Amino acid sequence: MTDGEAETRTLVLLRHAKAEQPTTGPDVERRLTARGHADAAAAGAWLARRGLLPDVVICSAARRTRQTWHDVALGMTGSPPEGGPAGTAPVVRYAAAAYEAHPDDLFDLVRTVEPEAGTVLLVAHNPGVSLLSALLDPERADREGLRTSDLVVHRAAVPWAELTPGAAPIVDRHIARG
Repeated sequence: MTDGEAETRTLVLLRHAKAEQPTTGPDVERRLTARGHADAAAAGAWLARRGLLPDVVICSAARRTRQTWHDVALGMTGSPPEGGPAGTAPVVRYAAAAYEAHPDDLFDLVRTVEPEAGTVLLVAHNPGVSLLSALLDPERADREGLRTSDLVVHRAAVPWAELTPGAAPIVDRHIARG
């Protein structure tokens, strides 16, 4: 990252893609639906077209979020018809703490990212990820929260360790549909 890029950091929040309805099994093991897989790949293509390739990915350890990240990564590769650049492979951290996390827990995860990372993708669950977005930009956050496969792009002018509520305005958003 150049010195100019060091001043601005990009945090992309992604709510996991559409998952199966809850059953008698553990919630953490719910899988994506066919639509969820397609939507996650579309999210990856959108990120690639905008040059929002992450340096670090923080992903909940739940099955549906891991599957979402996997499909996002495939969507970023530029396979037709997406046409996006593949970029370099990010550092991926699967975080059990991101499952059923409160916004403060998610803040803590983001604050541990190394300072040289310019773009971080956080793949998590509601209500935590929606509440985190609202804390980062209370004026522009969607009052109804993130839907499945929603992407919200925040920009911060502070190091990750210094990220606080209100410090990262929303600069873009997208509902990915495949």
